[in-house]
Amino acid sequence: MEYNLADLFESVVDVVPDREALVYVDHPGTGAERRLSYAALDAAANRFAHHLLDSGIRPGEHLGLHLYNGVEYLQTVLGCLKARIVPVNVNYRYVEEELAYLYRDADLAALVFDAEFTGRVAAALPRAPGLRHVVRVGTAEPAAPEVAAVAFADAEAAGSPERGFPARSADDQFIIYTGGTTGMPKGVMWRQEDLFFSGLGGGAPTGEPVGKPEELAERVAAGGDGITFFPTPPLMHGTSTLTAFIGFNFGQRVVVHRKFVPEEVLRTIAKEKVTSVSLVGDAMLRPLIDALEGPLRGTDMSSLFSVSSSGAIMSETVRAQFQALVPTVMLLNNFGSSESGFNGTATDDSGPANGFRLRMNSRTQVVDPATYEPVAVGEPGRIAQRGHVPLGYYNDPGKTAETFFQKGDERWVLLGDMATVDAAGIVTVLGRGSQCINTGGEKVYPEEVEQALKSHPDVYDALVAGVPDTTWGHHVAAVVQLRDGAPEPSLDDIQHHCRTRLAGYKVPRQLVITEHIQRSPSGKADYRWARSVATEAAGAPGA
Repeated sequence: MEYNLADLFESVVDVVPDREALVYVDHPGTGAERRLSYAALDAAANRFAHHLLDSGIRPGEHLGLHLYNGVEYLQTVLGCLKARIVPVNVNYRYVEEELAYLYRDADLAALVFDAEFTGRVAAALPRAPGLRHVVRVGTAEPAAPEVAAVAFADAEAAGSPERGFPARSADDQFIIYTGGTTGMPKGVMWRQEDLFFSGLGGGAPTGEPVGKPEELAERVAAGGDGITFFPTPPLMHGTSTLTAFIGFNFGQRVVVHRKFVPEEVLRTIAKEKVTSVSLVGDAMLRPLIDALEGPLRGTDMSSLFSVSSSGAIMSETVRAQFQALVPTVMLLNNFGSSESGFNGTATDDSGPANGFRLRMNSRTQVVDPATYEPVAVGEPGRIAQRGHVPLGYYNDPGKTAETFFQKGDERWVLLGDMATVDAAGIVTVLGRGSQCINTGGEKVYPEEVEQALKSHPDVYDALVAGVPDTTWGHHVAAVVQLRDGAPEPSLDDIQHHCRTRLAGYKVPRQLVITEHIQRSPSGKADYRWARSVATEAAGAPGA
Protein backbone atom coordinates (compact mmCIF):
# COMPACT_ATOMS: atom_id res chain seq x y z
CA MET A 1 0.00 0.00 0.00
CA GLU A 2 1.30 3.46 -0.97
CA TYR A 3 0.34 6.95 0.17
CA ASN A 4 -2.56 7.20 -2.24
CA LEU A 5 -5.61 9.22 -1.14
CA ALA A 6 -8.17 6.70 -2.38
CA ASP A 7 -6.34 3.78 -0.75
CA LEU A 8 -6.12 5.73 2.51
CA PHE A 9 -9.81 6.62 2.42
CA GLU A 10 -10.81 3.00 1.79
CA SER A 11 -8.63 1.87 4.70
CA VAL A 12 -10.56 4.23 6.99
CA VAL A 13 -13.91 3.04 5.60
CA ASP A 14 -12.99 -0.55 6.41
CA VAL A 15 -12.48 0.17 10.12
CA VAL A 16 -15.41 2.57 10.71
CA PRO A 17 -17.96 1.71 7.97
CA ASP A 18 -21.03 2.66 10.00
CA ARG A 19 -19.69 5.95 11.36
CA GLU A 20 -21.25 9.11 9.91
CA ALA A 21 -18.88 10.61 7.34
CA LEU A 22 -20.75 13.44 5.63
CA VAL A 23 -23.66 15.72 6.50
CA TYR A 24 -24.84 17.99 3.71
CA VAL A 25 -27.34 20.84 4.09
CA ASP A 26 -28.68 21.52 0.60
CA HIS A 27 -30.51 24.83 0.95
CA PRO A 28 -29.89 26.45 4.34
CA GLY A 29 -33.13 27.19 6.14
CA THR A 30 -35.19 24.52 4.35
CA GLY A 31 -34.12 21.63 6.56
CA ALA A 32 -33.20 19.56 3.48
CA GLU A 33 -30.14 17.47 4.25
CA ARG A 34 -28.34 14.24 3.42
CA ARG A 35 -26.34 12.02 5.76
CA LEU A 36 -23.91 9.36 4.58
CA SER A 37 -21.94 6.83 6.59
CA TYR A 38 -18.39 5.99 5.54
CA ALA A 39 -19.67 2.82 3.85
CA ALA A 40 -22.41 4.73 2.00
CA LEU A 41 -20.01 7.44 0.82
CA ASP A 42 -17.54 4.79 -0.31
CA ALA A 43 -20.24 2.95 -2.30
CA ALA A 44 -21.47 6.22 -3.85
CA ALA A 45 -17.93 7.11 -4.94
CA ASN A 46 -17.45 3.59 -6.35
CA ARG A 47 -20.60 3.96 -8.44
CA PHE A 48 -19.46 7.20 -9.99
CA ALA A 49 -15.92 5.94 -10.54
CA HIS A 50 -17.21 2.91 -12.44
CA HIS A 51 -19.51 5.16 -14.49
CA LEU A 52 -16.53 7.25 -15.58
CA LEU A 53 -14.47 4.21 -16.54
CA ASP A 54 -17.43 2.60 -18.31
CA SER A 55 -17.90 5.86 -20.25
CA GLY A 56 -14.37 5.69 -21.62
CA ILE A 57 -12.57 8.14 -19.33
CA ARG A 58 -9.13 6.66 -18.80
CA PRO A 59 -6.82 6.73 -15.78
CA GLY A 60 -4.63 9.83 -15.94
CA GLU A 61 -7.22 11.91 -17.82
CA HIS A 62 -8.66 15.05 -16.26
CA LEU A 63 -12.18 15.76 -14.97
CA GLY A 64 -13.43 19.24 -14.08
CA LEU A 65 -15.71 19.92 -11.10
CA HIS A 66 -17.87 22.96 -11.90
CA LEU A 67 -20.06 22.64 -8.81
CA TYR A 68 -21.39 24.27 -5.70
CA ASN A 69 -20.73 22.45 -2.44
CA GLY A 70 -22.58 19.18 -2.15
CA VAL A 71 -22.38 15.43 -1.74
CA GLU A 72 -21.77 15.22 -5.49
CA TYR A 73 -18.62 17.32 -5.19
CA LEU A 74 -16.87 15.09 -2.66
CA GLN A 75 -18.34 11.94 -4.22
CA THR A 76 -16.89 12.96 -7.59
CA VAL A 77 -13.46 13.77 -6.16
CA LEU A 78 -13.36 10.41 -4.39
CA GLY A 79 -14.63 8.65 -7.52
CA CYS A 80 -11.87 10.23 -9.59
CA LEU A 81 -9.21 9.21 -7.10
CA LYS A 82 -10.53 5.65 -7.00
CA ALA A 83 -10.46 5.39 -10.81
CA ARG A 84 -7.06 7.19 -11.07
CA ILE A 85 -8.73 10.04 -12.95
CA VAL A 86 -7.35 13.47 -12.05
CA PRO A 87 -9.83 15.87 -10.38
CA VAL A 88 -9.59 19.54 -11.41
CA ASN A 89 -11.47 22.30 -9.55
CA VAL A 90 -13.35 24.91 -11.62
CA ASN A 91 -14.23 28.32 -10.20
CA TYR A 92 -18.01 28.57 -10.53
CA ARG A 93 -17.83 32.35 -10.87
CA TYR A 94 -15.97 32.08 -14.16
CA VAL A 95 -17.71 33.31 -17.29
CA GLU A 96 -17.49 31.87 -20.80
CA GLU A 97 -14.00 33.15 -21.72
CA GLU A 98 -12.44 31.99 -18.47
CA LEU A 99 -14.20 28.62 -18.60
CA ALA A 100 -13.16 27.96 -22.18
CA TYR A 101 -9.57 28.80 -21.25
CA LEU A 102 -9.56 26.51 -18.21
CA TYR A 103 -11.30 23.62 -19.99
CA ARG A 104 -8.62 23.74 -22.69
CA ASP A 105 -5.64 24.54 -20.48
CA ALA A 106 -6.48 21.66 -18.12
CA ASP A 107 -7.11 19.28 -21.05
CA LEU A 108 -10.42 18.23 -19.52
CA ALA A 109 -11.81 14.96 -20.86
CA ALA A 110 -14.88 15.08 -18.61
CA LEU A 111 -16.90 17.65 -16.71
CA VAL A 112 -19.41 17.50 -13.84
CA PHE A 113 -21.44 20.70 -13.50
CA ASP A 114 -24.39 22.12 -11.60
CA ALA A 115 -27.50 22.72 -13.72
CA GLU A 116 -27.46 26.36 -12.64
CA PHE A 117 -24.37 26.87 -14.81
CA THR A 118 -25.84 25.30 -17.96
CA GLY A 119 -25.77 28.53 -19.98
CA ARG A 120 -22.09 29.23 -19.36
CA VAL A 121 -21.13 25.58 -19.86
CA ALA A 122 -23.04 25.45 -23.16
CA ALA A 123 -21.21 28.54 -24.39
CA ALA A 124 -17.75 27.24 -23.43
CA LEU A 125 -18.02 23.59 -24.50
CA PRO A 126 -17.67 24.15 -28.27
CA ARG A 127 -14.29 25.75 -27.60
CA ALA A 128 -13.00 22.71 -25.70
CA PRO A 129 -13.00 19.92 -28.30
CA GLY A 130 -11.19 17.46 -26.03
CA LEU A 131 -14.01 17.49 -23.47
CA ARG A 132 -16.05 14.45 -24.49
CA HIS A 133 -18.12 13.41 -21.44
CA VAL A 134 -20.40 15.72 -19.45
CA VAL A 135 -22.47 14.99 -16.34
CA ARG A 136 -25.11 17.40 -15.01
CA VAL A 137 -26.14 17.66 -11.35
CA GLY A 138 -29.77 18.72 -11.04
CA THR A 139 -32.28 19.73 -13.71
CA ALA A 140 -31.64 22.57 -16.14
CA GLU A 141 -34.19 25.35 -16.47
CA PRO A 142 -36.59 24.85 -19.42
CA ALA A 143 -35.16 27.90 -21.21
CA ALA A 144 -31.53 26.80 -20.72
CA PRO A 145 -29.43 25.89 -23.78
CA GLU A 146 -29.12 22.24 -24.68
CA VAL A 147 -26.07 20.44 -23.32
CA ALA A 148 -25.54 16.78 -24.16
CA ALA A 149 -25.08 15.64 -20.58
CA VAL A 150 -25.76 12.53 -18.51
CA ALA A 151 -27.84 13.15 -15.38
CA PHE A 152 -25.71 12.60 -12.27
CA ALA A 153 -28.39 10.40 -10.71
CA ASP A 154 -28.39 8.18 -13.81
CA ALA A 155 -24.61 8.01 -13.86
CA GLU A 156 -24.52 6.98 -10.22
CA ALA A 157 -27.26 4.40 -10.64
CA ALA A 158 -25.46 2.77 -13.58
CA GLY A 159 -22.19 2.17 -11.73
CA SER A 160 -21.30 -0.72 -9.47
CA PRO A 161 -21.13 0.01 -5.71
CA GLU A 162 -18.20 -2.40 -5.37
CA ARG A 163 -14.55 -1.42 -5.56
CA GLY A 164 -12.70 -3.66 -7.98
CA PHE A 165 -10.24 -1.01 -9.22
CA PRO A 166 -6.68 -1.59 -10.47
CA ALA A 167 -3.78 -0.89 -8.11
CA ARG A 168 -3.11 2.79 -7.51
CA SER A 169 0.09 4.74 -7.00
CA ALA A 170 1.53 7.48 -4.81
CA ASP A 171 2.32 9.19 -8.13
CA ASP A 172 -1.37 9.54 -9.07
CA GLN A 173 -2.10 13.25 -9.46
CA PHE A 174 -4.42 15.82 -7.94
CA ILE A 175 -4.58 19.22 -9.69
CA ILE A 176 -5.60 22.43 -7.92
CA TYR A 177 -6.26 25.43 -10.16
CA THR A 178 -5.51 28.74 -8.53
CA GLY A 179 -6.45 32.17 -9.82
CA GLY A 180 -3.52 33.98 -8.24
CA THR A 181 -3.37 37.76 -8.31
CA THR A 182 -2.43 38.28 -11.95
CA GLY A 183 -2.99 36.50 -15.24
CA MET A 184 -5.07 33.44 -16.03
CA PRO A 185 -5.53 30.54 -13.60
CA LYS A 186 -2.74 27.98 -13.20
CA GLY A 187 -3.06 24.29 -12.38
CA VAL A 188 -0.81 23.12 -9.54
CA MET A 189 0.13 19.45 -10.09
CA TRP A 190 0.45 17.44 -6.90
CA ARG A 191 1.56 13.85 -6.48
CA GLN A 192 -0.91 12.40 -4.01
CA GLU A 193 1.83 11.37 -1.58
CA ASP A 194 3.19 14.92 -1.54
CA LEU A 195 -0.28 16.38 -1.05
CA PHE A 196 -0.94 13.94 1.80
CA PHE A 197 2.07 15.21 3.74
CA SER A 198 2.08 18.91 2.78
CA GLY A 199 -1.64 19.59 2.47
CA LEU A 200 -3.14 17.01 4.85
CA GLY A 201 -0.46 16.92 7.54
CA GLY A 202 0.42 13.29 6.94
CA GLY A 203 -2.82 12.24 8.60
CA ALA A 204 -2.18 14.34 11.71
CA PRO A 205 -1.97 18.10 11.01
CA THR A 206 -1.49 18.90 14.71
CA GLY A 207 0.57 15.85 15.66
CA GLU A 208 3.08 13.33 14.38
CA PRO A 209 2.53 12.24 10.74
CA VAL A 210 1.95 8.56 10.13
CA GLY A 211 5.04 6.48 9.50
CA LYS A 212 3.41 4.05 7.09
CA PRO A 213 0.13 4.07 5.12
CA GLU A 214 -1.43 1.31 7.24
CA GLU A 215 -0.99 3.44 10.37
CA LEU A 216 -3.74 5.85 9.32
CA ALA A 217 -6.51 3.25 9.72
CA GLU A 218 -4.84 1.85 12.83
CA ARG A 219 -5.09 5.28 14.47
CA VAL A 220 -8.73 5.65 13.42
CA ALA A 221 -9.59 2.22 14.81
CA ALA A 222 -7.84 2.98 18.10
CA GLY A 223 -9.47 6.40 18.54
CA GLY A 224 -13.04 7.52 18.99
CA ASP A 225 -15.39 9.84 17.19
CA GLY A 226 -16.91 13.14 18.28
CA ILE A 227 -15.01 15.58 16.08
CA THR A 228 -16.96 17.42 13.38
CA PHE A 229 -15.18 19.46 10.69
CA PHE A 230 -17.09 22.23 8.93
CA PRO A 231 -15.33 23.75 5.89
CA THR A 232 -17.53 26.78 5.13
CA PRO A 233 -15.88 28.18 1.95
CA PRO A 234 -16.59 26.69 -1.49
CA LEU A 235 -15.07 23.25 -2.06
CA MET A 236 -13.82 24.56 -5.41
CA HIS A 237 -11.04 26.23 -3.39
CA GLY A 238 -8.38 23.72 -2.42
CA THR A 239 -8.43 24.62 1.28
CA SER A 240 -12.02 23.43 1.80
CA THR A 241 -11.59 20.16 -0.06
CA LEU A 242 -8.38 19.46 1.86
CA THR A 243 -10.17 20.23 5.14
CA ALA A 244 -12.80 17.63 4.23
CA PHE A 245 -10.07 15.08 3.53
CA ILE A 246 -8.38 15.87 6.84
CA GLY A 247 -11.69 14.97 8.47
CA PHE A 248 -11.90 11.73 6.48
CA ASN A 249 -8.30 10.83 7.39
CA PHE A 250 -9.29 11.11 11.05
CA GLY A 251 -12.39 8.97 10.44
CA GLN A 252 -14.52 11.84 11.68
CA ARG A 253 -17.57 13.69 10.42
CA VAL A 254 -17.54 16.46 7.79
CA VAL A 255 -20.39 18.97 7.40
CA VAL A 256 -20.88 21.10 4.27
CA HIS A 257 -23.44 23.70 3.20
CA ARG A 258 -24.30 24.47 -0.40
CA LYS A 259 -23.48 28.14 0.17
CA PHE A 260 -22.19 30.31 3.00
CA VAL A 261 -25.17 31.81 4.86
CA PRO A 262 -23.93 33.14 8.24
CA GLU A 263 -27.12 32.49 10.24
CA GLU A 264 -27.38 28.93 8.93
CA VAL A 265 -23.69 28.28 9.63
CA LEU A 266 -24.31 29.16 13.28
CA ARG A 267 -27.46 27.03 13.47
CA THR A 268 -25.55 24.08 12.03
CA ILE A 269 -22.69 24.53 14.51
CA ALA A 270 -25.23 24.31 17.33
CA LYS A 271 -27.27 21.45 15.85
CA GLU A 272 -24.39 19.23 14.71
CA LYS A 273 -22.08 20.06 17.64
CA VAL A 274 -19.39 21.24 15.25
CA THR A 275 -15.93 21.34 16.78
CA SER A 276 -13.78 22.80 14.00
CA VAL A 277 -14.75 25.48 11.48
CA SER A 278 -12.57 26.64 8.61
CA LEU A 279 -13.18 29.92 6.80
CA VAL A 280 -11.36 32.68 4.93
CA GLY A 281 -10.55 35.80 6.92
CA ASP A 282 -12.66 38.69 8.14
CA ALA A 283 -14.98 38.51 5.12
CA MET A 284 -16.48 35.31 6.58
CA LEU A 285 -15.86 35.85 10.31
CA ARG A 286 -17.45 39.32 10.49
CA PRO A 287 -20.89 38.13 9.27
CA LEU A 288 -20.81 35.40 11.92
CA ILE A 289 -20.14 38.07 14.56
CA ASP A 290 -22.99 40.20 13.23
CA ALA A 291 -25.38 37.26 13.46
CA LEU A 292 -24.23 36.33 16.97
CA GLU A 293 -24.66 39.92 18.12
CA GLY A 294 -28.04 40.21 16.42
CA PRO A 295 -30.65 37.68 15.30
CA LEU A 296 -28.82 34.61 16.65
CA ARG A 297 -27.70 36.04 19.96
CA GLY A 298 -27.46 33.22 22.49
CA THR A 299 -26.91 30.43 19.94
CA ASP A 300 -25.09 27.51 21.57
CA MET A 301 -21.44 27.60 20.48
CA SER A 302 -20.18 25.40 23.32
CA SER A 303 -19.05 22.57 21.03
CA LEU A 304 -16.82 24.86 18.97
CA PHE A 305 -13.13 24.28 19.72
CA SER A 306 -11.35 26.03 16.85
CA VAL A 307 -11.91 28.43 13.97
CA SER A 308 -9.11 28.50 11.41
CA SER A 309 -8.51 30.79 8.46
CA SER A 310 -6.37 30.23 5.40
CA GLY A 311 -6.10 32.45 2.34
CA ALA A 312 -6.83 35.69 4.23
CA ILE A 313 -6.11 37.00 7.70
CA MET A 314 -8.56 37.23 10.56
CA SER A 315 -7.55 40.67 11.82
CA GLU A 316 -6.77 41.34 15.47
CA THR A 317 -9.88 43.47 15.97
CA VAL A 318 -12.26 40.93 14.45
CA ARG A 319 -10.66 38.05 16.35
CA ALA A 320 -11.16 39.94 19.61
CA GLN A 321 -14.83 40.54 18.78
CA PHE A 322 -15.46 36.85 18.09
CA GLN A 323 -13.45 35.78 21.14
CA ALA A 324 -15.65 37.98 23.33
CA LEU A 325 -18.73 36.17 22.01
CA VAL A 326 -17.22 32.66 22.13
CA PRO A 327 -14.55 32.84 24.87
CA THR A 328 -13.54 29.16 24.72
CA VAL A 329 -12.73 29.05 21.00
CA MET A 330 -9.20 28.93 19.61
CA LEU A 331 -8.69 31.22 16.60
CA LEU A 332 -5.95 30.18 14.17
CA ASN A 333 -4.54 32.20 11.29
CA ASN A 334 -2.93 29.51 9.14
CA PHE A 335 -0.54 30.24 6.30
CA GLY A 336 -0.32 28.18 3.15
CA SER A 337 -1.03 28.12 -0.56
CA SER A 338 -2.06 25.89 -3.44
CA GLU A 339 1.64 25.56 -4.27
CA SER A 340 2.87 24.64 -0.79
CA GLY A 341 0.04 23.25 1.30
CA PHE A 342 0.40 24.21 4.96
CA ASN A 343 3.39 26.31 6.08
CA GLY A 344 2.66 27.56 9.57
CA THR A 345 0.35 29.25 12.07
CA ALA A 346 0.35 32.86 13.28
CA THR A 347 1.72 33.68 16.71
CA ASP A 348 -0.54 35.09 19.42
CA ASP A 349 1.10 38.52 19.16
CA SER A 350 0.37 38.93 15.44
CA GLY A 351 -1.45 42.16 14.67
CA PRO A 352 -1.02 45.75 13.48
CA ALA A 353 1.73 46.45 15.99
CA ASN A 354 3.95 43.43 15.21
CA GLY A 355 2.80 42.30 11.77
CA PHE A 356 1.65 38.86 10.67
CA ARG A 357 4.13 36.60 12.51
CA LEU A 358 4.31 32.86 11.92
CA ARG A 359 5.83 29.78 13.43
CA MET A 360 6.81 27.97 10.26
CA ASN A 361 7.25 24.22 9.92
CA SER A 362 10.72 22.73 9.51
CA ARG A 363 10.40 22.54 5.72
CA THR A 364 9.85 26.29 5.25
CA GLN A 365 12.51 29.02 4.96
CA VAL A 366 12.84 32.65 3.90
CA VAL A 367 15.32 32.80 1.02
CA ASP A 368 16.94 35.25 -1.36
CA PRO A 369 15.02 34.70 -4.64
CA ALA A 370 18.21 35.24 -6.67
CA THR A 371 20.45 32.75 -4.84
CA TYR A 372 17.90 30.61 -2.97
CA GLU A 373 20.08 30.97 0.13
CA PRO A 374 18.51 31.78 3.54
CA VAL A 375 18.34 35.51 4.21
CA ALA A 376 20.06 37.16 7.16
CA VAL A 377 18.03 38.08 10.23
CA GLY A 378 15.80 41.07 9.43
CA GLU A 379 16.49 41.01 5.69
CA PRO A 380 13.52 40.61 3.31
CA GLY A 381 13.22 37.53 1.17
CA ARG A 382 10.62 35.15 -0.20
CA ILE A 383 9.03 32.22 1.55
CA ALA A 384 10.06 28.84 0.15
CA GLN A 385 9.28 25.24 1.04
CA ARG A 386 11.19 22.05 0.36
CA GLY A 387 10.45 18.35 0.28
CA HIS A 388 6.85 17.38 -0.48
CA VAL A 389 6.12 20.08 -3.06
CA PRO A 390 4.15 19.99 -6.33
CA LEU A 391 5.54 18.83 -9.66
CA GLY A 392 4.87 22.25 -11.19
CA TYR A 393 2.15 24.04 -13.13
CA TYR A 394 0.22 22.01 -15.68
CA ASN A 395 0.88 23.07 -19.27
CA ASP A 396 3.17 25.92 -18.18
CA PRO A 397 6.90 25.09 -18.17
CA GLY A 398 7.78 28.79 -18.03
CA LYS A 399 5.97 29.54 -14.78
CA THR A 400 7.11 26.18 -13.42
CA ALA A 401 10.75 27.20 -13.95
CA GLU A 402 10.11 30.55 -12.22
CA THR A 403 8.47 29.00 -9.16
CA PHE A 404 10.04 25.58 -8.59
CA PHE A 405 13.76 24.90 -8.20
CA GLN A 406 16.20 22.20 -7.22
CA LYS A 407 18.63 22.80 -4.36
CA GLY A 408 20.93 19.91 -3.54
CA ASP A 409 18.89 16.74 -3.46
CA GLU A 410 15.63 18.50 -2.69
CA ARG A 411 12.94 20.14 -4.75
CA TRP A 412 11.69 23.54 -3.58
CA VAL A 413 8.80 25.88 -4.33
CA LEU A 414 9.31 29.66 -4.18
CA LEU A 415 6.16 31.44 -3.06
CA GLY A 416 5.18 35.00 -3.97
CA ASP A 417 5.08 36.12 -0.33
CA MET A 418 7.78 38.44 0.98
CA ALA A 419 8.91 38.00 4.58
CA THR A 420 11.64 38.52 7.15
CA VAL A 421 12.86 36.15 9.87
CA ASP A 422 14.08 37.03 13.37
CA ALA A 423 16.75 35.43 15.55
CA ALA A 424 14.20 33.09 17.11
CA GLY A 425 13.11 31.82 13.71
CA ILE A 426 9.74 33.61 13.74
CA VAL A 427 8.75 34.73 10.26
CA THR A 428 6.98 38.05 9.64
CA VAL A 429 4.99 37.96 6.41
CA LEU A 430 5.15 41.30 4.60
CA GLY A 431 2.70 40.44 1.83
CA ARG A 432 2.55 39.32 -1.77
CA GLY A 433 5.42 40.78 -3.74
CA SER A 434 3.09 41.35 -6.68
CA GLN A 435 0.87 43.62 -4.52
CA CYS A 436 3.70 45.60 -2.93
CA ILE A 437 3.24 49.38 -3.32
CA ASN A 438 6.37 51.45 -4.01
CA THR A 439 5.64 54.93 -2.77
CA GLY A 440 8.50 57.43 -2.80
CA GLY A 441 10.98 54.56 -2.71
CA GLU A 442 9.39 52.93 0.34
CA LYS A 443 7.66 49.55 0.14
CA VAL A 444 4.18 49.14 1.57
CA TYR A 445 2.39 45.78 1.79
CA PRO A 446 -1.43 46.06 1.63
CA GLU A 447 -2.18 43.47 4.32
CA GLU A 448 -0.46 45.54 7.02
CA VAL A 449 -2.45 48.67 6.16
CA GLU A 450 -5.69 46.69 5.91
CA GLN A 451 -5.28 45.41 9.47
CA ALA A 452 -4.89 48.98 10.72
CA LEU A 453 -7.98 50.10 8.76
CA LYS A 454 -10.10 47.25 10.09
CA SER A 455 -9.35 48.29 13.65
CA HIS A 456 -11.28 51.54 13.01
CA PRO A 457 -14.71 51.20 14.70
CA ASP A 458 -16.64 52.31 11.58
CA VAL A 459 -14.79 50.13 9.04
CA TYR A 460 -16.39 46.80 8.15
CA ASP A 461 -13.96 45.69 5.44
CA ALA A 462 -11.08 47.19 3.49
CA LEU A 463 -8.63 46.58 0.66
CA VAL A 464 -5.52 48.61 -0.10
CA ALA A 465 -3.96 49.24 -3.51
CA GLY A 466 -1.33 51.40 -5.14
CA VAL A 467 -2.49 54.20 -7.47
CA PRO A 468 -0.16 55.97 -9.97
CA ASP A 469 1.04 59.28 -8.54
CA THR A 470 3.17 61.94 -10.29
CA THR A 471 4.99 62.82 -7.06
CA TRP A 472 5.41 59.49 -5.28
CA GLY A 473 5.29 57.03 -8.17
CA HIS A 474 2.34 55.38 -6.44
CA HIS A 475 0.31 56.38 -3.42
CA VAL A 476 -1.49 54.17 -0.90
CA ALA A 477 -5.25 54.09 -1.49
CA ALA A 478 -7.79 52.60 0.92
CA VAL A 479 -11.02 51.15 -0.48
CA VAL A 480 -13.36 50.88 2.51
CA GLN A 481 -16.76 49.35 3.25
CA LEU A 482 -18.37 50.93 6.31
CA ARG A 483 -20.49 49.28 8.97
CA ASP A 484 -24.23 49.66 8.45
CA GLY A 485 -25.35 53.05 9.78
CA ALA A 486 -21.81 54.27 10.45
CA PRO A 487 -21.05 57.93 9.66
CA GLU A 488 -18.79 58.44 6.67
CA PRO A 489 -15.28 59.23 7.94
CA SER A 490 -13.05 61.80 6.27
CA LEU A 491 -9.62 61.01 4.93
CA ASP A 492 -8.22 62.98 7.89
CA ASP A 493 -10.12 60.70 10.29
CA ILE A 494 -8.73 57.58 8.65
CA GLN A 495 -5.20 58.98 8.52
CA HIS A 496 -5.27 60.00 12.18
CA HIS A 497 -6.41 56.49 13.14
CA CYS A 498 -3.74 54.78 11.01
CA ARG A 499 -0.88 57.01 12.23
CA THR A 500 -1.19 55.46 15.68
CA ARG A 501 -0.43 52.04 14.13
CA LEU A 502 1.64 52.66 10.99
CA ALA A 503 4.69 54.59 9.84
CA GLY A 504 3.76 57.78 8.00
CA TYR A 505 4.62 56.52 4.51
CA LYS A 506 2.18 53.60 4.97
CA VAL A 507 -0.80 55.81 5.86
CA PRO A 508 -3.40 56.00 3.03
CA ARG A 509 -3.33 59.20 0.98
CA GLN A 510 -6.64 58.41 -0.69
CA LEU A 511 -9.94 57.09 0.69
CA VAL A 512 -12.65 55.50 -1.44
CA ILE A 513 -15.94 54.51 0.24
CA THR A 514 -17.75 51.64 -1.47
CA GLU A 515 -21.00 49.86 -0.67
CA HIS A 516 -19.38 46.45 -0.88
CA ILE A 517 -15.82 45.11 -1.04
CA GLN A 518 -15.43 42.66 -3.90
CA ARG A 519 -13.87 39.34 -2.95
CA SER A 520 -13.83 35.80 -4.30
CA PRO A 521 -16.57 33.39 -3.09
CA SER A 522 -14.13 32.18 -0.42
CA GLY A 523 -13.31 35.68 0.84
CA LYS A 524 -9.96 36.18 -0.85
CA ALA A 525 -9.02 39.73 -1.76
CA ASP A 526 -9.68 40.98 -5.31
CA TYR A 527 -6.83 43.45 -5.60
CA ARG A 528 -7.33 44.05 -9.31
CA TRP A 529 -10.82 45.33 -8.53
CA ALA A 530 -9.57 47.51 -5.66
CA ARG A 531 -6.82 49.00 -7.80
CA SER A 532 -9.28 49.76 -10.60
CA VAL A 533 -11.79 51.41 -8.24
CA ALA A 534 -9.13 53.55 -6.54
CA THR A 535 -7.43 54.50 -9.80
CA GLU A 536 -10.72 55.56 -11.37
CA ALA A 537 -11.67 57.59 -8.27
CA ALA A 538 -8.30 59.36 -8.35
CA GLY A 539 -8.58 60.12 -12.07
CA ALA A 540 -5.08 58.72 -12.41
CA PRO A 541 -3.58 57.40 -15.68
CA GLY A 542 -4.78 53.89 -16.40
CA ALA A 543 -8.21 54.50 -14.90
